Amino acid sequence: MTVRVLLVDDDPMVLEFLRTILTASPELDVISTAEDGAAAVEEVLRHRPDVVLMDLRMPDVDGVRATAEIRKLDNPPFVVVMTTFDTDEQVRAALAVGASGYLLKSTPPEALAHLVLAAATGASVLSPETLQRLQTPAQAPLDPRIARLPDRDREILVALGEGLSNASIARRLYLSEGTVKGLVSRLMTTLDCDNRTQLALLSQGVFENRNR
Repeated sequence: MTVRVLLVDDDPMVLEFLRTILTASPELDVISTAEDGAAAVEEVLRHRPDVVLMDLRMPDVDGVRATAEIRKLDNPPFVVVMTTFDTDEQVRAALAVGASGYLLKSTPPEALAHLVLAAATGASVLSPETLQRLQTPAQAPLDPRIARLPDRDREILVALGEGLSNASIARRLYLSEGTVKGLVSRLMTTLDCDNRTQLALLSQGVFENRNR
């Protein structure tokens, strides 16, 4: 089944580069592009893509506002933001409004198609380097909601912070993949998170408190 992708960036050269990379995969179909956030929302309504690859810094309607509007739609697509190391605040804001992951613009071309395909399955698409920058600082107190979690749920949270898939978590914890899926869903509800990426950002507190 082909994954339908919308590309959003205010630089036409970036759009063309991304289109070239992604259309090389027979599993991906770049159905449209947009050069600002307002146009991105219109294109989502018009074409109903599976994944939106969203730039953050754009004039007028930026990527955060566009992501928020897209995620409020019925049956919204997954939104993966693209960023550089100097946009931590915008990345946090995008994740808070429902982006399911982020990629650095320096992501190797050979990895990009694989990551977009992963995003289409609902998996978190995380850059390990920036995940470390965005996770809760070691000195921050443990979220009381996390402190009340059973040990098994904490292990799930730690694994999500490592970027593991449901299948990998199931193998590590000797559970069925269906059980892991259910536990992740329950964690989202308990911790008031919209997706796996938001859960992953909460995991650092578990790491730090477990190692004290």
